[in-house]
Amino acid sequence: MRVTVKLFAGLRERGGAGTRELELEAGARVGDVWARLELGDEPDGLLYAVNKRYAGREHGLADGDEVALIPPVSGGGFRLSGEPLNVAAVIAEVADERAGAVGLFLGTTRVHSRGRTVLHLEYEAYEGMAESVMEEIADRLLERYELCRVAIAHRVGRVGIGETSVVVAVSAPHRDHALAACKEAIDTLKVEVPLWKKEVYEGGEEWIGRGS
Repeated sequence: MRVTVKLFAGLRERGGAGTRELELEAGARVGDVWARLELGDEPDGLLYAVNKRYAGREHGLADGDEVALIPPVSGGGFRLSGEPLNVAAVIAEVADERAGAVGLFLGTTRVHSRGRTVLHLEYEAYEGMAESVMEEIADRLLERYELCRVAIAHRVGRVGIGETSVVVAVSAPHRDHALAACKEAIDTLKVEVPLWKKEVYEGGEEWIGRGS
């Protein structure tokens, strides 16, 4: 079968073109695409989308599919993910020998909200802009506080009860700056980043608005 592969940013430059056509065996999955491109080691934090929807590495491909390889923004520190968030990977993004503390915030889906029983959440984002705004937030925090690094990851798509929807990690020489910056990061994210949340509950659903 034949699939079209879209490459962006540094991956486009590495591959020499923004679009590649690949012939794959029947039954091929998303995870098979990178090796066939022969572009060296797969970058950490690389995301995949099939026909403009995020897809995991085990997602099966069909003839004519478009597979987009989405490189992480700013070394992976600010990204959206259609897959469950790896908290340890986000913490690793802020590792720094200068750090004496790491502030961490996890936003999770609760089963009860505003008197309703929630079944799951659905997040939608203006991709590309959302990551850029996350980076702008981090830049302001780095100017305001004594910090080492900031990393933010947010889910898009369906997020089940108990699952993590957002991870914010901040490292700093001292804990007061790490904790204050972490709180400001999530508070600002909920106001400024173009992300929208739909609450799906027993008997209906409702867009709650921007934020986590």
